[in-house]
Order: sequence, then C-alpha cells, then structure tokens
Amino acid sequence: MNTPTPSSKPFPRWDDARAATLDEPGLLLYRSNLLGSDLRITNYGGGNTSAKVMQRDPLTGEQVEVLWVKGSGGDVGSMKLDGFSTLYMDKLRALKGLYRGLAHEDEMVGYLPHCTFNLNGRAASIDTPLHSSLPYTHVDHMHPDAVIAIAAMARSEAITKQVFEGTVGWMPWLRPGYELGQQLAAYDKAHPGLRGIVLGGHGLFSWGDTSKACFENTVDLIERAQSWLAQERAARKVQVFGGQVVDTLAADDARTTLARVLPVLRGLSAEGAPKLLHVNTSPEVLEFVNSADLEPLAVLGTSCPDHFLRTKIRPLVVPQSVYRLEGAALRTALQSLLTGYRADYSAYYERNKRPTSPPLRDPNPVVVLLPRIGMVTIAKDKATARIAGEFYVNAINVMREANAVDRYVGLPEQEAFDIEYWLLEEAKLQRMPKPKPMVGKVGLVTGGAGGIGQAIARRLLADGGCVVLADIDAEALATVGTDLAKAYGADHVRGVRCDVTDEASVMAAFESAAVEFGGIDVLVSNAGIASAAPLEDTSLELWNRNQDILAKGYFLVGREAFRQMKAQGTGGSIVMIASKNGMVASNQATAYCAAKAAEIQLSRSFALEGAPLGIRSNVVNPDAVIRGSKIWTGKWSEERAAANKIGEGDLEAFYRDRSMLKRSVYPEDIAEATYFLAAEHLSAKSTGNILNVDAGNLAAFTR
Repeated sequence: MNTPTPSSKPFPRWDDARAATLDEPGLLLYRSNLLGSDLRITNYGGGNTSAKVMQRDPLTGEQVEVLWVKGSGGDVGSMKLDGFSTLYMDKLRALKGLYRGLAHEDEMVGYLPHCTFNLNGRAASIDTPLHSSLPYTHVDHMHPDAVIAIAAMARSEAITKQVFEGTVGWMPWLRPGYELGQQLAAYDKAHPGLRGIVLGGHGLFSWGDTSKACFENTVDLIERAQSWLAQERAARKVQVFGGQVVDTLAADDARTTLARVLPVLRGLSAEGAPKLLHVNTSPEVLEFVNSADLEPLAVLGTSCPDHFLRTKIRPLVVPQSVYRLEGAALRTALQSLLTGYRADYSAYYERNKRPTSPPLRDPNPVVVLLPRIGMVTIAKDKATARIAGEFYVNAINVMREANAVDRYVGLPEQEAFDIEYWLLEEAKLQRMPKPKPMVGKVGLVTGGAGGIGQAIARRLLADGGCVVLADIDAEALATVGTDLAKAYGADHVRGVRCDVTDEASVMAAFESAAVEFGGIDVLVSNAGIASAAPLEDTSLELWNRNQDILAKGYFLVGREAFRQMKAQGTGGSIVMIASKNGMVASNQATAYCAAKAAEIQLSRSFALEGAPLGIRSNVVNPDAVIRGSKIWTGKWSEERAAANKIGEGDLEAFYRDRSMLKRSVYPEDIAEATYFLAAEHLSAKSTGNILNVDAGNLAAFTR
C-alpha cells in the first residue's frame, strides 16, 4: 500500500471582509476558530493563541496592555470569547522578579490569578508564560502533524533548518511552563528575524504583527512542512511502516469480530467504573495496524504531550490469534493481555515516580490496536474515547512521516511520566466535577422513536448515559435521533432500525450497539402495540401479532441483551415496559392481556437466571398513557372508547377519574420509573419486581 498523499483540500484562508467587522479580541477569536477548523493545523483541544491588546483599565481609566490568551481547557476550533483568559502584561512581566528557577517553576502558576484583568473568571493555562514572554503582539502555538513529525525525528534540529531554510529556530524538548517561556524569549532574542520556533517532540510557535499576519505565517509554515515531507517521501520511495504484512478483513467479518470481542474487552477493562469504546477504521489506522513496523513503533510511545496525555504512553496490540477465539477462551486470552499491560504500566510508574508523584492511575490501556481490523479506544465516556482515537491518528501520522524521512523518536520515558503525573495536571483532574451517575453506561431502548421510548431515552441521557434507539419506523427514528443528538450531543445517541419480531434484525441491533459503544448496560424493552376485540372475534392473526411483538419480541431482545451483558461480566439491568393489563384483564383485550402477562413472567425468568451474573430484570406497568403515546394514535383509542362506551375525546378523563389518585399518567412518569430500575446507584438490590405507574388501580396491586 502506498503512502496516503496529503489532503488536496486547501487550508483555511483569511476572509478580509469578515475580519473588517471585528475588534482585536474578535479577530483573535476568528483566527483561533479558523486555525482549529483544520486538524492538519492542530488537534482537538490542542494548541493555543494569544493577542496583546490595549484596553481601558476599569480601575484607573488608563490604557493598559492586556494579554488575551486561550484559557485552561477548551478547543481553539470551537471556543467563544469567554474561553480566553485576560491578564495585565505589566504584572506578567513583573513575575520574572519572583521566579526562583526550574525547580520552583510550578509555583509561578499560583501567581497568574493575581494578574487577571477585569475579573475574568477563565483560569489561565500553563502555556500563558509562553505567550507573555515572546515579544510579539500575536502568537500561535499549534500542534500540526507535519511539524511534529519533523520535531520527532532523530535529526530534528538539522532537518528543521533544512525545511525552513533557517527562518525557523529549533529548541530541544522542555515541559511547558515558566522556564520554557523564558528560554523561548532568550532564543528569539539571540536569533533575530525568525518566523517561528520548533520545540523538539512538541510543536510550532509562530507569530505576527497583526492577527492576519500571524495566521498566514502559521499556515504557511505548516504548508511548507507538509509539502517538504511529501516531496521527500516521493523521492525516497520508502515502504510506509516497512510495508503491509496482512490484509484488512472484509467489512462484515470485521464487524462480526468486533461485536464478539468488544463487550468482553469493555468488561475486562472496566476496573470498577464503566467505560465506553470507540472504533476507528480509517485508512491511516489500517495502514499502521497492518504493517511490519506496528509492534516496534507502538512500543516507542508517542512524542507530543497532547498525544500521550490522552492515549497513555503506548497502546496494547491484540494479536489475531486472540481475537479469533470465542467464549471462555477469548476472555482468558484478553484477560492475560490486559494483565500484562497493567503490570507493564505499573512498572513504568514505579520506575519513574517521584516522592511527590500522585498515586497510580487506572493502569488499563486507552488505545487497543487490532491488526486487520483497526483501533479501539477506551475511556470514561464516548467523546473522550473518540478524541483519544483522533489523537492516536495524529501520532500515527507523525510516526509515518518521521520514519519515511529519518527515524522516529518518542519522548524520553521520564519526561513522558513527568507530564502524565504532573502535580498541576493532577490538580486539574481533582477540580473536575463529579460525573453524572450514568456516565459510561449505555441503554438500548426498543420502540425508541415512540412517546414513551423518547421519554425514557431523554431520562437516561439527562444523567450522562448513552442511548441506542431501536425502532421499526426508520423515518421517525431518524427524526428523534437527530433531535436527541442536538439536545445531548452526537456522541451520546445512535439509532438502529430493528424489527423485534425478526431474530436477525434483533441480533444486528445488538451488534451495532457493541460496535458503537462496546456493549450495553441497560435494556429497556418497550416496543409495543395495542389491540382490542371481543373474544369470539379475536382472530388467530390478531393473537399472533400480539404474541410476536409483545412476547416473542421481548424474549428476543431480552435474550440478546442477556448474552451481551454476560459477555461483559459487569452485570446489567433489563426493564420491561409491560402494562396493568398483564396483572388484571381488561374487557375485550384477550390477545393483548395474555401477551403482557407473558412479559411479566419473562422478566421474572430473566431475573432468576441473571442474578448470579449481577443482571437484574424488573417490570414497569403503565396504565392509560394517552398523551404522547403512539399506541393511542391507531385503532386502540377507538376500540377502548367503544369498550367503555365513551367518546374518544373522553378517554384521558375517563382513565384519570377511574384511578385512585385521580391523576393522568404521562410518558415522563414511565421514564422516571424506568430510570429508577435501570440505575445501579438507585436500585442495585431490586430484581424480579413490578413497579406500577397507573395512578392507583386496586385490581392491579401486586400484593
């Protein structure tokens, strides 16, 4: 396989007309968003930008110089103006008199809040001194793959000089912070006329007198690096990563393998906290995992701190011989690989820890590479897993380009450790808010496009969960999926068309859940219909339709959920949305009542077999959920009105008034009961139970 050529898509360009409408902070934001819009310029969340702006001091009324710089966290591509820290430049310059040297540089971070301009609450990042120390009005610090590839070469300094013809300086790796800011300023002063500086193993610093000039300088330098690398590759005609030694599996075979392997991997790597998985089968990833150099390069680790902070210092490679296994043999083999990885990571910690180092963190891998299939990334939530994968693609790009021209060199292990276990990084982690209770959990909801299904999905999503919506109505599924993704984030929602009466369709839905998230933790079996007819008029067709959807359908989705939860080995919760009619018969609804009773008994059977595995199964029994429920939009409404000798418009009042509490039942009420039974932190000791949500119906009491 040949080296992928650089994207022919042009780099973003400056729009003078738009820029003319903006003030200096607005220009900085425009520049930042523009740079962050292209992953060839910088990775998600990586890099930072700044501008030194003259502004009126709110205390003295005088014009003062203010540093606007991207604050801690955030992403230059999507940030808003409130993502910038603002600090007095005169106070930042005065900090030099307080600096006690490299051994004490972390204490300088504590002085940054004292430099805040205009009570800005955005915390200043560790990179602030890099921008305040350089004597330029506008400064960019980007992490482009092309420049990092040069920065990660064994002959990085000489090649930097060659590529940029002496217009860009080079400094050896140094951890971001106050000392680096001072050294950048000193280097720049000693080498006047530079357009930028490459920091070994890290990235690019560039600048300009105006926001536009800075932007164009940054992009031009990156384009130059990318073009030079492409020309060198073409001239050398090297085999990328030593050549391809295996072929990519056919898409269907790869998907089937992932659906079998990922739930086991997810469960084994959980270590007391749920995790989600993300699959990446991009050409860059497949070229790497199928190559001769996969294992020797993977073990070297990544170079850029932004990469390994999100991916750990190195990935886990799973041999084909392991993921070809099934059942207990697969679990044993994966457990052995993970045990070895944890031991290796713990040894890395012990070798490099310092007296003040934070405790060992989760020793499980973040990046898992599967030859012939692709890459799987594992994290506490879907977005973090996805972004970790994007960062490792950056690392792959760097390794490919560096090895094609020179020799790739990872960051020294001690330096990598000191970044990963930096006390300032630990303090940032400790300041993060406690995650919502369903973060890392996945629920599959059948009938997900209906009123009750939507309400249940929203309740799971509201507390941080992810949801797979399964429904036979593809059009409604697409609409609801789009709405929920917009409200809760695209990483949290997936939709899959599923006919619960079709075994293959059900199995495909759970296969999709495994490939998208790694598995499921919660099944809400909610797909349903309703029908009514006098007993003597109940046709076999009507009987079978109720049994197919409400009994066979609940069995099929429950069985697949059970299998997947068992493979994960971390328990789970099955919630069946049955009905009051499963407890007490309704007039002229024989087929429906019998099928709903079957659901309740099915749940009890699941609870019995699931208990040794930590799999709970419970029932929610709604009654008369009229408003927002799809089953009342068909003949059921007409039939129930006729059976009760009332008009259709009187149904809600009829059911409300017959209840003991005289209250209507809504989809949100069913969702709240379902959430209680689904959530481990609320109902861990509840299984085999029935929760009625019917505003009180004496005949349906379960005791």
